[in-house]
Amino acid sequence: MLALIGEVWLELLATALFFSPPPGILKNTGSVGMSLTVWTVCGILSLFGALCYAELGTCIKKSGGHYTYILEAFGPLPAFVRVWVELLIIRPAATAVISLAFGRYILEPFFMQCEIPELAIKLITAVGITLVMVLNSTSVSWSARIQMFLTFCKLVAILIIIVPGVIQLIKGETQHFKNAFAGNDASVMGLPLAFYSGMYAYSGWFYLNFVTEEVENPEKNIPLAICISMIIVTVGYVLTNVAYFTTISAGELLLSKAVAVTFAERLMGNFSLAVPVFVALSCFGSMNGGVFAVSRMFFVASREGHLPEILSMIHVRKHTPLPAVIVLHPLTMIMLFNGDLYSLLNFLSFARWLFIGLVVAGLIYLRYKRPDMPRPFKVPLFIPALFSFTCLFMVALSLYSDPVNTGIGFAITLTGIPAYYLFIVWDNKPKWFRKLLGRVTTTLQILLEVIPAEENQKS
Repeated sequence: MLALIGEVWLELLATALFFSPPPGILKNTGSVGMSLTVWTVCGILSLFGALCYAELGTCIKKSGGHYTYILEAFGPLPAFVRVWVELLIIRPAATAVISLAFGRYILEPFFMQCEIPELAIKLITAVGITLVMVLNSTSVSWSARIQMFLTFCKLVAILIIIVPGVIQLIKGETQHFKNAFAGNDASVMGLPLAFYSGMYAYSGWFYLNFVTEEVENPEKNIPLAICISMIIVTVGYVLTNVAYFTTISAGELLLSKAVAVTFAERLMGNFSLAVPVFVALSCFGSMNGGVFAVSRMFFVASREGHLPEILSMIHVRKHTPLPAVIVLHPLTMIMLFNGDLYSLLNFLSFARWLFIGLVVAGLIYLRYKRPDMPRPFKVPLFIPALFSFTCLFMVALSLYSDPVNTGIGFAITLTGIPAYYLFIVWDNKPKWFRKLLGRVTTTLQILLEVIPAEENQKS
């Protein structure tokens, strides 16, 4: 149980603690006090969302997370669209975002006195993405071992920020908290983008639901792991941002490209060189964990016939999800070289929070559609109502706040509807097309040396 809690909250803390959210939230809220308020509110909202997913995870004991819950509540069309945008938008863009942080922090020790060229960041980021994909294609055991080491790096990186910040606070370094709500007036149009940054930072809470079938005693362990983790993480995020403001002013934080490094340089002298290294390794661990989780969703979607069977297959000897990783790699590279961190964040957040809001709305619908469904853990109805309304309202508002990036995300999401009817509903496909698809699948299976996961388990 303790291991499960640790896995969830470390994934949460590593998601985005050290890069985009602090400046992103401050920029879109206008003041120190309002930014800390948004961090707290996003933590509470994430706890509400996590509680809803805990209920869903204990009454629908299937892996697949969002996809599985939408399938149970609303049927195959919205479930297909969800896995469609996961493949084309969410996973490649999310991997690119956390990878850009990895690229920036791994180069920081070599560019302490000058600006890091954007091309250098993207090139080293591409190397990091490729390493993660190779690792997840080569060995399950090595991936797990490396993840244990990276977990230690996450802990060190977190403590390096929080402990000195608390010491600064005890010393009375509170000058940046005076008139905390003074500054630029927060725009209503900026709130959705602040919401996206804050909620992205907390967005590891749903990964446990991707592997529900692998959790022992899920009725007890999933709610406990999620609730304890969310409380720890919310306190950790607020403390981290308080730590930053004990040393860095609001203006300096907005100008910083790597907030943790700026903070460390002020307080730690030569030891500050260790900070970007630990943060980069922490980001690398999040990249690795995200690829692991999404392969489970692809497996479940393939099992339901919503993705090509080849994507659910694993290597015959290495037992790795090789086809899924091969598909993700070029899509992630396209995202990396065609967007910056904030545009990618807004782009992926539209689709992500649209469907998370839909999942939680589905929880309410299932209460009426299937009232006799066993529910070992049940949340008060106002929690899913508030959470789903907030998600859907912010998603709608973001179309006005950032119409280009969110509009592109919306357009790609809509392409999932004709794709569903073309690839799934249309049964009378030409004979030549079915033969070609079968030959391509067989050829790829032979070339990649992959087999269905069920056959591997039998053998």
